[in-house]
Amino acid sequence: MRFAVSLLMFICVASVIGTVLPQNQASSTYIDQFGPFWYALFDVFALWHVYNSWWFLTIMAFLVVSTSLCLLRNTPKMVKDMRSFREYVRGSSLRAFHHKLETDTPYSPEESSRKLTQWLNTQGYKVKVRQDGDSQLLAAKKGSTNRLGYIFAHAAIVVICVGGILDSELPVRMQVWLGGKTPITENMLIKDVPESGWLSVANPSYRANLLIPEGSQSSSAIVAVGDGVLVQPMPFSLKLKQFDIEYYSTGMPSRFASHVEVSDPDTGETFEQVIEVNEPLRYKGVTVYQSSFDDGGSDVQLKAWPLSGNNTEAFNVDTTVGDPTNITLNASTEQPERYQLNVTDLRVINVENLEINADPQPRAVLDHVAAVTGSATTLKNENLRNVGPSVQYRLTGGDGQSFEYHNYMMPIALDGGPVFLVGVRNSPAETFRYIRIPADANNSLESFIHLRAALNNPELRQQAAQQFAAQSANNESQKALLEKAAAGALEAFSKGGFNQLLEPVPEAERGRFLSFAVPMIQLSLSALYDLDRAQRGLPELTYNEAQSNAHNQWMQQALLALSNLPDYPAPIVMSLTQFDHVQASVFQVARSPGQTTVYLGCLFLVIGIFSMFYIRDRRIWIWVQPKHNGSQWLAAMTSQRRTLDFTQEFERFKNAFKQLST
Repeated sequence: MRFAVSLLMFICVASVIGTVLPQNQASSTYIDQFGPFWYALFDVFALWHVYNSWWFLTIMAFLVVSTSLCLLRNTPKMVKDMRSFREYVRGSSLRAFHHKLETDTPYSPEESSRKLTQWLNTQGYKVKVRQDGDSQLLAAKKGSTNRLGYIFAHAAIVVICVGGILDSELPVRMQVWLGGKTPITENMLIKDVPESGWLSVANPSYRANLLIPEGSQSSSAIVAVGDGVLVQPMPFSLKLKQFDIEYYSTGMPSRFASHVEVSDPDTGETFEQVIEVNEPLRYKGVTVYQSSFDDGGSDVQLKAWPLSGNNTEAFNVDTTVGDPTNITLNASTEQPERYQLNVTDLRVINVENLEINADPQPRAVLDHVAAVTGSATTLKNENLRNVGPSVQYRLTGGDGQSFEYHNYMMPIALDGGPVFLVGVRNSPAETFRYIRIPADANNSLESFIHLRAALNNPELRQQAAQQFAAQSANNESQKALLEKAAAGALEAFSKGGFNQLLEPVPEAERGRFLSFAVPMIQLSLSALYDLDRAQRGLPELTYNEAQSNAHNQWMQQALLALSNLPDYPAPIVMSLTQFDHVQASVFQVARSPGQTTVYLGCLFLVIGIFSMFYIRDRRIWIWVQPKHNGSQWLAAMTSQRRTLDFTQEFERFKNAFKQLST
């Protein structure tokens, strides 16, 4: 019994973990949330799928065996004791009880037995009379079904554990171990999956995932098994006709629902139903839950802006979310650069915190799904703004090096002006690092891209240095020095930003150096900006006071963006220009034969607990012996639990005993 209780404690702790920690998510989601160290530690104990871990199933199996043995050993004894009146008790034994009574009465033994039996029956006791010579023993019992509480409670543990095992991955894993099924570990179309990768439509138990874009139909779900997957056919097909989603003011979804059409190939029957959180579809023993949502293959148009050399010509890239696209840069040169672009996500709404010094960070899909619990409604922040669509993509070079990018479609008002947020990270375990690129008067990157290209033009840099020196110097000797300093600063800045400038400067002198270098570079960039416009044949700009302040603010933002560009690992930056959004719904498809078993076990548990706590086993023995001019009564009362209620009941019995005897 101690062993069973210990196992039950482990089951409870594991269930708490499985409830608090979202289960069966992608490993990148956990790495992003907890970091590589804790992910590796938690992965040792398989906490990401705790209900199907080997140690959880082993504990459940041991608990079933231990509790079953306990039931088999003790149930016959309990049932026998429950039926027994224990009428073979001697008078001398009754005097050893703690709660006992003894009195003389003028009634004859027969009359005494009748009066006592009548009173016991009125109190709900069952009575059995044993004749022993000229004496009688009245054995009475009440609440003996209390023992059923122990039986039901222990049986409930066995039944619930059996139901849990039936609903685990064990049936699928048994087919892998013994049935010749082989999980698929490489990308392929469902029609190309071999027979060993298909489960039977009559598979008794499974939990699978199913993603259906709007307007599409599917009758096959995916079961994750280790590092691979198996295809689980369903006894019907689902078509997603429409997907609805509503948002809180925080950007979290408040409700999302799928309007589906169900088709039964066996009967030809077709009907429609709405599936949403806590309102699943149940048909032919299969339950379809609304799990989350994703992109269903949206068509997007991106504009690629160059970030290297003197090139300023952008080009368009048409692609689809989830489909890789090949890009070739400098195709006309002897060494073209080839990249693979894979757009991984398109989000049409982004509600971000625009507080000062607060960088917007993209939220994980898990946070979106968790928002339906209502916690998002409590978030109150006046700085939350919908900043429009964003695109997330991965760019892989010919050397296999890959980075992930996250760019917003529209400029966001930050740092006193509109800026485009361009994010990059090395892996999903990291957060995005954002560069703020200032938007021009046309809400475009064009002006910044031309300024960046001009900064990489040695001739324009030299001319800009000359203009800065001419405007700042007081004499010719000072002009020559300033021109040389500005030209060198611009060249170093174009190669590595402020880090390149500060590299040869002693650390103690860097603050004083920057106080001179930053204004010099900013003024030189302003001259470079005007020279670039003149070279492109654009008219010279004239500013009033407000326009001059806005231009200076733009130049400051451009200076910071240019300083951060050397850390940007891509030769191009993608901006989202157009998209045709296609929403997809993510379902969890489950066949749970153990569900009814678990419900039955819960019913047993309720019956058992109530029986143990609210049904009290009480027993009374009364020995009636003949005596001169009457009889003698010797009584004793006992219970399994001598509580305050039992003491009060014994007092009532003692008072009734005295009244009956007189």
